[in-house]
Amino acid sequence: MVAAFTQQQGKIDILVNNVGALGESRLEQRDDDLWHRVLRTNLDGTYYCTSRVLPHMPDGGRVITVSGVLGKRGFPGWAAYCTSKHGLIGFTRALALELAPRRITVNAICPGWVDTDLARGVLEGVAKAQGTSFEEIRSGVLSDVPLGEMLEAEEIAGLVAFLSSAEARNITGQAYNICGGQVMH
Repeated sequence: MVAAFTQQQGKIDILVNNVGALGESRLEQRDDDLWHRVLRTNLDGTYYCTSRVLPHMPDGGRVITVSGVLGKRGFPGWAAYCTSKHGLIGFTRALALELAPRRITVNAICPGWVDTDLARGVLEGVAKAQGTSFEEIRSGVLSDVPLGEMLEAEEIAGLVAFLSSAEARNITGQAYNICGGQVMH
């Protein structure tokens, strides 16, 4: 992918790492395959993509990684996912220091619930497992969000656009919450 893009464009100014393998992972029900799949996808995938892109990124480029609210707090039964998203914030901060001499900024975005097919699928799965309605589960998760609503994908895109802009040239090593206040719970 990187080779094909750089053959055509020559360089990569902005990299957005946006990946998220999910899966409930209760340690009492040890599932090594799920643990490794989530960490490989979320952490290793970000590492490999970033390491392949950086040789093609000019000084002053941007690396933006989507972590999540669960990169800043825990949640029962989601140890693998929380671990991977916490790891992405550590990766962001270390890489920001490493790339500072090249004026490449590195930041993370930590969204809460975003109204996507993936989020709806998770909520539908929880509803089915608990024998309740989708709307009841949705209301329950949104009760943890002080502003009381799911984000729209465009809100995340807007923050990515800002962090990619010249106005953000001196912002690096940060992990921005965009979650309707969910991280406070």
